[in-house]
Amino acid sequence: MDERKLSQVAKQMIVSGKGLIAADESAGTCQKRFDAVGVPCTEENRRAYRQTLLMAPGIEEYVSGVILHDETIRQETSDGESFAAVLEKKGILSGIKVDAGTKDLALHPDEKVTEGLDGLRERLVEYKTLGAQFAKWRAVITIGKDMPSGACIHANAHALARYAALCQEIDIVPIIEPEVLIDGEHSIEQCYEASAAVLKKTFDELAGQDVALGGVILKASMVIAGKKAAKQSSIEEVATQTIKVLKESVPANLAGIVFLSGGQGDEQATENLNAMNKSGKLPWPLSFSYSRAIQNPVLKLWAENPSANMGSAQAALLFRSKMNSLASQGKYSSEMEKTRPY
Repeated sequence: MDERKLSQVAKQMIVSGKGLIAADESAGTCQKRFDAVGVPCTEENRRAYRQTLLMAPGIEEYVSGVILHDETIRQETSDGESFAAVLEKKGILSGIKVDAGTKDLALHPDEKVTEGLDGLRERLVEYKTLGAQFAKWRAVITIGKDMPSGACIHANAHALARYAALCQEIDIVPIIEPEVLIDGEHSIEQCYEASAAVLKKTFDELAGQDVALGGVILKASMVIAGKKAAKQSSIEEVATQTIKVLKESVPANLAGIVFLSGGQGDEQATENLNAMNKSGKLPWPLSFSYSRAIQNPVLKLWAENPSANMGSAQAALLFRSKMNSLASQGKYSSEMEKTRPY
């Protein structure tokens, strides 16, 4: 493990004014999103759509890295160049989703554990040869009656730590993503309690595996009431409670934090990130690692006419990336949305 190299890559990932795009959707997830816009979910359509994303002119101004799926990191542009090579030319880091998805947690109904550790060392070696410089592993935590259980938190935190250690062994920066789902009726207070328990246990497990935090990025959930909660959270509440739980639970020597949107609206995710960055100096940079909150307008435009609408789809991608870049610096205003090109 080269801690200096890991730290350099991690700093590049969270450099001021830039964030990550998550383009690591599985074929199953793509199927749902393509179905919603009336596009057949073929391998070629997935490749063409991701080419639209990754080759957007000027995207490197706002994006430091892109998380890719196994399928995508092996694909090429229509000109025969690998997507990882395209990103490298732009100065954008390629990342790779390496977990194998979630399975039911034994003896704990409605809770999940993420699998994929078997054979991970060998897969990471291959991904590195394909151009990956960082990786991502997602755990899923559900809030509900008697949930999350201690067993669910422990199982997922331990897997995240083992994954992170395997990444650092070959100088790949691990993104750890213990996602606390915002589905359901839970209050922001319940989300805070679950988030604190998950984060504390995760960092305990990372310490137990001797993972170097200067070469780790946390992909965090925001502390927010569930989508079906009677009382929805304000921007100020989300910012205050999220920063509070991070200060309470996350070591100061972590390289940085990027947020997942978790099903928030496009502008909502941007506004919440902006409010956190306006709150004052923090131990770590706070940026974005959004999927739907950046891609929603892009996919809709592209789907209407993939060949004719490539330019307008890329313009939408640049706009949403720019808005989140500004939010990562606390410089965003909802008034800016009036200039959007879609």
